[in-house]
Amino acid sequence: MKFTNYFHYTHSRLDRQMIKEEWISSVVANPEYEEVQHDGRIRRWAKIREAENRYLRVILLEDGETVHNAFFDRSFKEINK
Repeated sequence: MKFTNYFHYTHSRLDRQMIKEEWISSVVANPEYEEVQHDGRIRRWAKIREAENRYLRVILLEDGETVHNAFFDRSFKEINK
């Protein structure tokens, strides 16, 4: 997997250090939901059972393979009810 410098910067934050690369890879390969942003970046979500069933959002660059951001999306369930 490829990562942007922004990803490396944000992943070093204490609240994101527990996000495992295998979870990110899983969301990229098997998303439950996907949206394309206006700028061409791709948002993918999937539930992570090992993380209390929270949804991990992974944002990819337009190439569909470079990870730009990854975080647990607290508002995802409210958006998709």
